[in-house]
Amino acid sequence: MSDNGDEKAEDEGPAVELGEGEAVEGAPLARVASRLHYAIEKSEVERREGDTTIRTSDGPRDLGDVLAESDEVYFDTRQSFEKAVREVVGTGPVPTGE
Repeated sequence: MSDNGDEKAEDEGPAVELGEGEAVEGAPLARVASRLHYAIEKSEVERREGDTTIRTSDGPRDLGDVLAESDEVYFDTRQSFEKAVREVVGTGPVPTGE
C-alpha cells in the first residue's frame, strides 16, 4: 500500500460526473490548435484541418469555412490562430442535445 493517495482516488469515482445526453458534434478548438505547429500559414491549416468540424456557440462548423471568413493569412502562435477563429465564430457556451 502506498502513501501517495492513489487508492483513495480510485475509490472516490470520477471527479466530474459525465452527462447522459447526446455527444456534441465537432472537436474543441483547443484540440485542433494543439495538432498544429506554429508558425503556420492559413493555407496549410486549411490543407491539414480544413475538413475538421469544430464546436462553436452557433453549432458545429467546418474549420475551412471559418478560416475563409478570416483576413489573417499567417498564424505565428497558437494564440493568434485561436484568436482569429474566435473573431469569426465568437465565444460562448456550446449547445448540447436536449
